Amino acid sequence: MEAFTYRNVELYCESVSLSTIAAAVGTPTYVYSRGAILSSFQAFDRALAPVPHVISYAMKANMNLSVLATLAKVGAGVDVLSGGELFRALTAGIDPRKIVFAGVGKQEHEMREALKTGILMFNVESPAEMRLLDRTAQSLGMKAPVALRVNPDVDPQTHPYISTGLKSSKFGIPITQAFAEYKAAASMSGIDVVGIHMHIGSQLVKTSPFADALSRIVPLIESLRANGFEIRYLDVGGGLGIRYQDERPPSHAAYAEALLPTVKKLGVTLVIEPGRAIVGNAGLLLTRVLYRKVAEAKRFVVVDAAMNDLIRPSLYDAYHEIKPVKEQKQAAVELVDVVGPVCESGDFLAKDRELPSVEEGDLLAVMSAGAYGFAMASNYNARPRAAEVLVDGEKFSVVRRRESYDDMIAGEPLP
Repeated sequence: MEAFTYRNVELYCESVSLSTIAAAVGTPTYVYSRGAILSSFQAFDRALAPVPHVISYAMKANMNLSVLATLAKVGAGVDVLSGGELFRALTAGIDPRKIVFAGVGKQEHEMREALKTGILMFNVESPAEMRLLDRTAQSLGMKAPVALRVNPDVDPQTHPYISTGLKSSKFGIPITQAFAEYKAAASMSGIDVVGIHMHIGSQLVKTSPFADALSRIVPLIESLRANGFEIRYLDVGGGLGIRYQDERPPSHAAYAEALLPTVKKLGVTLVIEPGRAIVGNAGLLLTRVLYRKVAEAKRFVVVDAAMNDLIRPSLYDAYHEIKPVKEQKQAAVELVDVVGPVCESGDFLAKDRELPSVEEGDLLAVMSAGAYGFAMASNYNARPRAAEVLVDGEKFSVVRRRESYDDMIAGEPLP
């Protein structure tokens, strides 16, 4: 669904104007569309219907409890990366049998928590992790269900910071070593090998890297089965991109078409871990113009959102479309940097951006901010983190109140 549209020159989320939200909640505020979140999840579910599948939402993209609960109600699982994410997922009502635990640095106490919870499987990243998981499971009198994360050495053709499938990556076990590590796992009494996992990167806008990676994984699965391994799950990770500017990512159906023939041939249950593709375009960051500033070589629009609220432009040089909340079709266009109050030259939301002329007090919407927005926010410069709002039709709810100064110092007793 199209979550954000202009109605009579006013930008709306579903059937609620963003001006109404700003007046009630203040700025900066993250605004999410419940309908858009569900629409994307259900599009994945329909596209994968021909095969057994589990959609384990990559909750690192957006871990708000209400977002998780929205997905839990329609049968989503989650991909977790820490004990804290596991706790949040269970609190939100996610079925533990649909939880996958990934990440290169799992700790023993996190393994224990996940084993006691009864998760679907651990995606194991290294031989050392496998040995610790084996000891931990044995100490509990349990077997840990495991898929080894195999690194297929495929170029995902995306930003280097979010490429994870190359042989130079910290993630996974090189495909050349995978068979030996599966044999080692089979000798461990605390390990139950149930599947194989891969994840090659994020914000992929072509299906060819997925197909390339699968073509390298399939012979390994066939070899493992020939040697007595019961590979029941194929976890292909996530990574499907969204539109930020002029990208044309594959549709949910096109993505599924790249996977389904292989999955059908293998007779496995498919596990996917979409994050950005579910929530990215379902959210925006609402901010207010504080000042206009004209320097010798630049024009600046200073807003109340900053790099601590949305770090992606500073970290990845990422593009986010910026729209005025009051549509200005006839306004003069000017070239500006949109910057925040943080004391860093890297504090910007847009550089050299053509925008309709805006004035102090105007509202701006930073689009496609539903993924890796609030989730990566910080208190840098002692700035309270933003509020979060979930819109459902004509209603909206504050699903995280704005942080207060007292909240920021609550864990810091004076000596």
